Amino acid sequence: MEGQEQNVEKERVRRDWRIPDEMWERIAPLLPPGKPHPLGCHRPRVSDRAAMDAIFFRMRTGCQWNALNTTGICSSSSAHRRFQEWSEAGVFLKLWQIGLAEYEKAKGIDWAWLSMDGAMTKAPLGGEKGGTEPDGPGQAGHEAESAAVST
Repeated sequence: MEGQEQNVEKERVRRDWRIPDEMWERIAPLLPPGKPHPLGCHRPRVSDRAAMDAIFFRMRTGCQWNALNTTGICSSSSAHRRFQEWSEAGVFLKLWQIGLAEYEKAKGIDWAWLSMDGAMTKAPLGGEKGGTEPDGPGQAGHEAESAAVST
């Protein structure tokens, strides 16, 4: 009986991290079609939904990519590969834009209270501008004389 309770609890927790159906229906059309393996000899691709579940889990928890392997959602390599594909295709930018527009409609964004944060300062141990630089190839530096040079 105790083992069954643990399995139910584990499944409930994992399901809590999944993308809700309503949200998935909005995300799925944004995804580019998957590319089949050129040789057609490998296992089928992980479903897009499982990959997105894993990506969102990683983003929400801040875990490392390799930690996804223990979640049972999707392997870390599949999730990371899909994250790279979708980033290059602009999926996450489009998703962010849609979310921002919907929030603007629902609640409104008070742009007067928003600011951009950034700093343009030198690194704490960066040295002074125009300071000494290490000698590299093709630079005249303080090099030891070659043993072949006679004085």
